[in-house]
Amino acid sequence: MAVEFSNSQMLNWMEYISEQQDISPEKIKILNTCGKRRNILATIATHKRILIFADETHSNVLYKCWEAGYGDYDLYYGQGLEPSEMKHCKLGEMMDTEISGPTVLYVENENTRESMIFGMKNENFATGTVKYVGHEIRSVIMNKLELDISDVALLVSAESIVIEAAMVAYEGVIIATERDAGSLRAMEENVNKFGVHNVEIVEHISDVKSKELPVPRVAFIVATRDHIENDIKQLLEINPKMKFIVYTLELDILADIKYIMGKYGIKATEVMQISVSKTDKNSVFVAQPSPWMITGEPQ
Repeated sequence: MAVEFSNSQMLNWMEYISEQQDISPEKIKILNTCGKRRNILATIATHKRILIFADETHSNVLYKCWEAGYGDYDLYYGQGLEPSEMKHCKLGEMMDTEISGPTVLYVENENTRESMIFGMKNENFATGTVKYVGHEIRSVIMNKLELDISDVALLVSAESIVIEAAMVAYEGVIIATERDAGSLRAMEENVNKFGVHNVEIVEHISDVKSKELPVPRVAFIVATRDHIENDIKQLLEINPKMKFIVYTLELDILADIKYIMGKYGIKATEVMQISVSKTDKNSVFVAQPSPWMITGEPQ
């Protein structure tokens, strides 16, 4: 059974930490992970100081933090619902400690950049059969998604986009589906690597209803000729007000997409092409694939 810290207990811990560290509470990020799927690694990566309330829900979180490269971060480790003396050490020194019962972790690293960087470098992702979209293009995609921290989105065949979307919508849910087995394995590996616990992987779009998952507000689809129309039809059955962003490199899909959208009462509100060229190590310009993105919303 999950531990429940009351509001007053969490505030007491916050007061205790702020006095011990001689720092204003407003500079500390609070994350309650008890009985909840929370993106702990992503939150640590973007905050200098984070106060984590934990239980056995994330029993191996310290090992995961060490594995992610946070072993040199300062850790203050305490147990119990009420404030008490905390052990101070480097996080890596407690990597083998499993969390059980009410536990409080205060993680600090003054060198952390408190910002979300869109378009993570492709080398950060798991290698495999997947050819990831250029990180500059991924940053534009993330901008077009306009995700809120508690948003629900459904992403079709969008491996690396899933990870960044899950980091932005850290209190929401990112539903992901992959038709290609190699891409699915890569996505599962990345979900585990980045510790994004708000990703729900489904085999088919129709599983969203059968598994009683939250209703997505927006869908991002890497379009294929054989599936795009059926994808749109199924998604509208889940949410008749669904916003769509369709990504394609195929001219025949681009030519037909406005007709397909119109057939289902969706108005294409924007069509844009992204083109990125940059120099390689030999100062030669190298052009990346130039995808089209079509945004559509029900009329």
